[in-house]
Amino acid sequence: MALDLAIVGGTVVDGTGAKGRRADVGIKDGRIVQVGELTEAAADTIDATGLVVSPGFIDLHTHYDAQAFWDNTLSPSPMHGVTTVIGGNCGFTIAPLTPQDGDYLMRMLARVEGMPLESLQQGVPWNWSSTAQYLDALDGTLLPNAAFLVGHSALRRVVMHDDATKREATPEEIDQMVALLRAGLEAGAMGFSSTWSSSHNDHTGVPVPSRHASREELLALCAEVKNHEGTTLEFIPAVGQFSDETFELMGDMSAAADRPLNWNLLQVYAQNWELVQHQLAGFDIAAKRGGQVLALTLPDTFRLRLNFKSGFILDILNGWDTLMALPDADKLAMLRDPEGRKKMNDLAQSTEGPTKSIGNWGGYQLLQTFTDKWKPFEGRIIGEIAAELKVDPWNLLCDIVVDDNLNTVIANQDKGQDRDTWEKRVQVWRDHRAVVGASDAGAHLDMIDSYAFSTTMLARAVREHNLMPLEEAVYHLTDRPARLYGLKNRGRIAEGWAADITVFNADTVGPGPAEMRFDLPGGAGRVYGESIGVEHVIVNGVPAVRNNVALDARPGTLLRSGRDTETVTAQ
Repeated sequence: MALDLAIVGGTVVDGTGAKGRRADVGIKDGRIVQVGELTEAAADTIDATGLVVSPGFIDLHTHYDAQAFWDNTLSPSPMHGVTTVIGGNCGFTIAPLTPQDGDYLMRMLARVEGMPLESLQQGVPWNWSSTAQYLDALDGTLLPNAAFLVGHSALRRVVMHDDATKREATPEEIDQMVALLRAGLEAGAMGFSSTWSSSHNDHTGVPVPSRHASREELLALCAEVKNHEGTTLEFIPAVGQFSDETFELMGDMSAAADRPLNWNLLQVYAQNWELVQHQLAGFDIAAKRGGQVLALTLPDTFRLRLNFKSGFILDILNGWDTLMALPDADKLAMLRDPEGRKKMNDLAQSTEGPTKSIGNWGGYQLLQTFTDKWKPFEGRIIGEIAAELKVDPWNLLCDIVVDDNLNTVIANQDKGQDRDTWEKRVQVWRDHRAVVGASDAGAHLDMIDSYAFSTTMLARAVREHNLMPLEEAVYHLTDRPARLYGLKNRGRIAEGWAADITVFNADTVGPGPAEMRFDLPGGAGRVYGESIGVEHVIVNGVPAVRNNVALDARPGTLLRSGRDTETVTAQ
């Protein structure tokens, strides 16, 4: 048989953690049919001499649910070697849908996931009602493989409408939600997602629908997941250090579904090692209740670009949830008024626990400003600027934000690039209670650059700090997440497996610089960055990306539970 594609001359790192070896890879009909010395000619050949040939990377936590309609490449993830994404996380999906609830879900997403409202309005058709219709609309259109969970907030809103953010559900309403979830899972949705995180408030400033759910509601929905093959759970329970009760809840959710549950997000630094150990110990608390609860951990600093226009993250501060939901004119009026400023700062400083640090105004970097007056200060720490100008850091920030009409971008300082922190991160990746992921790609488009988690991991942990073998890092990006989600014949380079392959230069691979790109519907902007050293990305045997350029093919499979996944139980 003639091969469709041959990848020759490279070092195959197969995803299992085994040592890389010189081998060629032959592909036919979307599958890997030969690994080693090829015996057949090929219609197309990629010369991988001096390069690594690995399975395509898998991203378990994205929010590409809406972007898939205006950008079917799901960029920039594939440019960083990602060939499979999981969407529908945190309970924030756009299916199921009713005509009267579409506007709410759109505005909620704009607020809580940082997707520009004008892009959601102009770039998404909003013409389905069921999860099945939503999945069918995307099937066959995407560059990478993609799977989507069913989101709790969408279920609640469709069943309860305005009451979804006002009260607990009745038994009858819970039954209706379960029925909608069942229909979505039967259509091939990958599982169920939800949030109780205090950082998740809608555009009116109140907690998103799923945060109003009772424990009984959560467990009833999880119990339905158990009835469907190849499904899983994702949940965000809280901000900061979790209580034993939180771990017990997640353990009960996992046990009810008999599926692993991963929670987002475990950030790892040398300075928070005690907290990291506490959070990982939740696995053991959950296990005693029959559950398997894993921490999803980002292999980098979760760098945040914050602004007062969206107010996301800032709204975790005490009382700021309602303040950040105010119209822009009202926010500006409060920031101009000395009493308003004092009220806002008093509330911020009354916040208790680790989240109080969000109100450390002097510690932020002035990342971007939009007036000539403040441009010379870009890149500097606000506290240092304030000291130089002999003013209070909070009042200085207010002045800049008012002059910028709320568009000022501030950023937390990246204190996570020291070797000690990277050593701690490697320890966590090797822990059976954690799994690498948490990119949040497709969300917070004006805030984050964590879409580059895969190339960052290879650049920092492997090449720069030499803390783990390349083969082990590839395992954490490929086979490990694939096996957790039960992805059939994906995550490894092996004969008979899907030909999802990334070809990269181990000596140069890494993230390129992040910048604002104004290419969204309505002219909205996003933080975007290409990769360095990722030369070829192949999806289902078809070349899809070459040197950061998306090719014409859209070979991605819309992965459906049961058909494309096998069941992974909690035990």
